Amino acid sequence: MPTEAKRETIAELTEEARSSSAMIVSEYRGLKVSEFGEIRRNLRKQNVSYRVVKNRLMKIAAQNAGADALAILLEGPTAVAFVKGDEGAAAKAVLEAFRTHRMIKVTGAIIGTQVVNAEGVTRLAQLPGRDVLLAQVAGAIAAPMANVAGLFDAPLRDIAGLVQALADKGSAA
Repeated sequence: MPTEAKRETIAELTEEARSSSAMIVSEYRGLKVSEFGEIRRNLRKQNVSYRVVKNRLMKIAAQNAGADALAILLEGPTAVAFVKGDEGAAAKAVLEAFRTHRMIKVTGAIIGTQVVNAEGVTRLAQLPGRDVLLAQVAGAIAAPMANVAGLFDAPLRDIAGLVQALADKGSAA
């Protein structure tokens, strides 16, 4: 029978999982409490909360939140980074925060309902931000239109050049 404290923890984790766009799971074995606090402070600036979870309670919370796939990532001493906002920027921030602490290993992530392995999290962190990607798409769409406009404009420009050359020749004669 779960205690009231465990029920509260499950409720908190469920709410956190529901409100997160992604959850990055890591193994924190060997991390000191002061180092953990430093990582938390750095990630909080990026709208990411990082907390140690009991696997059994997190599995229940994930199931309640509809993120059943998270259960396969919960092995050993586990900490979860709950991401609110841009997943790519958050993955970059998480990996940057972990860079100085080599004992932390990212085991995977849940992005939406998709399970991503540790390599996938690294690749996600290497992608440009959402704004940059949107600008690249807009540029890719606009470039062919500019070429077409230039192609339609070329014959008119050529005719104008011929008329100007005839006018110059007529005034010179």
